[in-house]
Amino acid sequence: MRPNEKLDIGNYTYILPDEKIAKYPLHQRDESRLLVYKNSNIAEKRFREIVTEFPADHLLVFNNTKVIQARLEFFKTTGARIEIFCLEPLDPADFNLAFQQEYHCRWKCTVGNMKKWKSGSLFRHFVKGNDSFILEANIAEILNGYAEIEFSWGKSISFGEILDATGIIPIPPYLKRQAEENDKDTYQTVYSNHKGSVAAPTAGLHFTTNLLSKLDQKGIKRENITLHVGAGTFKPVKTNDARDHEMHEEHFFVHRNTILKLISQPENITAVGTTSVRTLETLYWLGVKLIKNGHGTEIPLQFSQWEYNELDQQIPRNEALQELVKYLESTGKDAFEAITRIMIAPGYNFRITNSLITNFHQPGSTLLLLIAAFVGDDWKKIYNYALQHDFRFLSYGDSSLLFRNT
Repeated sequence: MRPNEKLDIGNYTYILPDEKIAKYPLHQRDESRLLVYKNSNIAEKRFREIVTEFPADHLLVFNNTKVIQARLEFFKTTGARIEIFCLEPLDPADFNLAFQQEYHCRWKCTVGNMKKWKSGSLFRHFVKGNDSFILEANIAEILNGYAEIEFSWGKSISFGEILDATGIIPIPPYLKRQAEENDKDTYQTVYSNHKGSVAAPTAGLHFTTNLLSKLDQKGIKRENITLHVGAGTFKPVKTNDARDHEMHEEHFFVHRNTILKLISQPENITAVGTTSVRTLETLYWLGVKLIKNGHGTEIPLQFSQWEYNELDQQIPRNEALQELVKYLESTGKDAFEAITRIMIAPGYNFRITNSLITNFHQPGSTLLLLIAAFVGDDWKKIYNYALQHDFRFLSYGDSSLLFRNT
């Protein structure tokens, strides 16, 4: 059930000059600028100073997903270039198994220059170590604008190794440049661990190993969730009424111990990035859903775009989270796995997230809608300040720390 009031996307846009978009990252990650919004006031710091903003009992939740080199280039005998962008695995459907798969696999993909690939196989020769390989690609099916691509390579090497050897890091399209060798490192958080994203959780790009150590030294707690960021994160809202926008789905994983930490930490929780926000808030609603429906056996669980509007709004946060722990205990699993399409927009009542570390987002995007939900109309004040004071925008840009007004 979508919200009753119209969400005019024209109210959530602004003019972003191209020169404000950071095309490359800073040499030192934590030297980026930090806009701090607290009690409706704005202050400036360097990102490395963010440690001073949190007390020792604070909890930061990071998304430790790892960006895969998801773009594969093929050339037909005619010379036509075909780019296959691997979005998510289909056979096997599990990310970890898909990257370990040998000999063949199937992925949901988008295909660049599809009109030049009507039929037949594409081949790509590559060398890894002292061995040479041939990667073959075939269209299995085309559905809803996506292609199911069968990959085969005939030798005992994993698909993850193939992507590492031949793939291109999928930097955002608005950078308007080709990926470079340095992007393999700079478009990856220093704590990335689980392969599966085709876009970086960019709020985390500002952290260095030294800065993480300073957080630990102060006694600030850290927990990880994993949400594999999909290409849909760049999908613009093209409908005048944002309620009509179709939200993309993303897979996430949260360990039982992390849920227990959230239960023991009823406040002072900072989400590092909008992907962490979407995961944390979905967790709460899935707990509410379990309370409503009872323990099911469907794995992974799914949460749709506006589903929270149909659920009980009065369930205490810890009661919902404890239901997730019970679910894991009853199924004998150590981690909660689900798919979310949650769309957080103005009018949303946040259940778990108290503050948010995030970059500056594109005009008219679902990410900007989330920010507007978090800080209200003050998003305009924040973005106007950032524009007027020459902050760098988007994935490789500067950062902000937003405290929710209570």
